[in-house]
Amino acid sequence: MSIKRTTFDRRTFLGGAACLGAGLALPARAQTPDAGIVQYETDGYTNQRRNISGFLNREWQPYFSSLRNGAILVDTGSRALHYWSEDQSIYRLYPTSVPVSEELTRRGRTEVIRKVEGPSWAPTPSMKKRNPEWPDYVPPGPDNPLGTHALYLSWKYYRIHGTHDTRKIGRKSSNGCIGLYNEHIQELFGLAKVGTQVLLI
Repeated sequence: MSIKRTTFDRRTFLGGAACLGAGLALPARAQTPDAGIVQYETDGYTNQRRNISGFLNREWQPYFSSLRNGAILVDTGSRALHYWSEDQSIYRLYPTSVPVSEELTRRGRTEVIRKVEGPSWAPTPSMKKRNPEWPDYVPPGPDNPLGTHALYLSWKYYRIHGTHDTRKIGRKSSNGCIGLYNEHIQELFGLAKVGTQVLLI
């Protein structure tokens, strides 16, 4: 089975690149805009596979001892983010983008330490070393890789954020960050707070 790859220019990169580690998010395989439907090629034929498991509701108890400050579970395998409010009255399930490789995937417990509406973006030193043509700074707006909202985690450079490039959602397309559709990160931004616990599995 061969994976269909996409090409992109600098504007496409700026519109949707994820934000972490040694490099930015790069498309890993082509997918329709519908989250959970992965497109691939076999023997010259285009096929689709639906990622059903990512969109099953989950209970919070296997993952958290309590819902103090609310809880976010990111399942990198099924490419889904689950949110529970502290009083258990709100549950949300969102499709996500995930890291492009196992080496760039970080798992474990962290928490939201900062919330930014209209985030700016700047490449890390390692990003600039690999890609000196990338800009030093991208202000908030339609070219910003972090979309409209960002939840900063206690792990340096790691965020849950939006993206203007909807093709990234539902597939491996980041170097560490977790991406959501802008309308979803806007909703999650309103629900989560500084101190919300986060678990990546």
